[in-house]
Amino acid sequence: MTKLAIPKEVLLVTERLQKAGFEAYVVGGCIRDALCDKKPNDWDITTNALPEDIQKLFENTFYENDYGTVGVVNEKTEDETLKVVEVTPYRAEGKYTDKRRPDTVKFVANLEEDLHRRDFTVNAIAYDPSKGQIVDPYKGQKDIKDKIIRAVGKPEERFDEDALRILRAIRIATETGFTIEENTEKALINKANSLESISKERIRDEFVKIVMAEKPMSGVIMMHKLGVLKYVSPETEKGLHVKQNGDHIYDVWEHNLRALQHSADNKWPLHVRLAALFHDVSKPETRRWSDEKKDYTFYGHDVVGSRVTKKIMERLKFPVKLIDTVSKLVRYHLFFSDIDKITLSAVRRIVKNVGPENVWDLMKVRACDRIGMGRPKEKPYRLRKYEAMIEEAMRAPVSVGMLKIDGAGVMEVTRETPGPRVGWILHALLEDVLEDPNLNTEEYLNKRTLELSKMSDTALKDIGERGKEKKEEEEAKEVAEIRKRHWVK
Repeated sequence: MTKLAIPKEVLLVTERLQKAGFEAYVVGGCIRDALCDKKPNDWDITTNALPEDIQKLFENTFYENDYGTVGVVNEKTEDETLKVVEVTPYRAEGKYTDKRRPDTVKFVANLEEDLHRRDFTVNAIAYDPSKGQIVDPYKGQKDIKDKIIRAVGKPEERFDEDALRILRAIRIATETGFTIEENTEKALINKANSLESISKERIRDEFVKIVMAEKPMSGVIMMHKLGVLKYVSPETEKGLHVKQNGDHIYDVWEHNLRALQHSADNKWPLHVRLAALFHDVSKPETRRWSDEKKDYTFYGHDVVGSRVTKKIMERLKFPVKLIDTVSKLVRYHLFFSDIDKITLSAVRRIVKNVGPENVWDLMKVRACDRIGMGRPKEKPYRLRKYEAMIEEAMRAPVSVGMLKIDGAGVMEVTRETPGPRVGWILHALLEDVLEDPNLNTEEYLNKRTLELSKMSDTALKDIGERGKEKKEEEEAKEVAEIRKRHWVK
């Protein structure tokens, strides 16, 4: 008898099915994780009960697919991994004509036939908690012990059935630290081009899991070595063997991967990890040799990289908001941070450009960039001082929404009708306030609004959209308490 730690929410489902006369096993990746002493991300149960039988036994369920899977909802738990327990009848699958989904699905009477259709031996293990019984016809427990990912049956057939299994094998290997078995790996390499038939959304979801793993650097390297990365993010591979300038000890490829790994080591969120991976993605196409410097330059790689990042993420169907955030972080990761020259107004512009909600994540990307260069410190003195300046800068308005006048106020003062001129006036006012936060008063803004309203469209638009480049002397008064908190003078 084997005792695995199965949550009470899952046991409730298996026990109710069994009391109703059905078989019920916890199955798949959650059993693999339990055997590895890892917390599963979700829980799956397989049974000889049909969908209608399952729904009759539970109050809160949903059934919205062609594969018989019923979601049993548990609203009482705070654990997101237990809010829905998926219950699927034993099933066998027909041919996969499109390499994505079975043409037909039929429910079968026995567990062994269900396990036969699964992808890898480590996922073809079932467990009956009531008996402490493990059913393991393909020796998945041995492969877990030996840390091996092996296809069930012939690997070519498994990958022909569903080409996403190619990427899933790499993802599971990345998450577990396992090695892909030789014949499975050969089939994976031979079938890699089948990923072209898989939807970008499914590829994205597996890629995200690799990026969010503890060791994403090893996962991306594996994707490259097995010929898979070119079907996900070929732009990333262009950095291979691209030598950088004197500040860097790694080529562009390794630099980006080390930056990604540093973000994972700190358990930072997805948008920071993606920005770390892509922050120098366009160095290869912007690299030029400078006879004057006797070294390479990469002018504009941040601007070009932002566009390329947007293209990659749009192709993979990432959400629009996430695309905007990551591309901004890439665009502004090269912010000027010379604390002997930079001014608070310049820092306020950085906060404005990337957004107050993203500025601290920008600092995280910069830290990843430093570690990726082989620098020993994530935060040297000058970056700590810069962070202190950010805190100071954020005490002043850095966006139109923080002005003490809004669009309605502009129209009331000027009698302007709704249109682009109102926006140009607001951005022109923001430029003034970025230079001197003390100007953010109703009296000044109303007076300045009247002056701006008398300008032509061309002149007003120019002022409203043009970012000022001039530097001013560093402001004399610093906020001592903030700087002390960041260990700077």
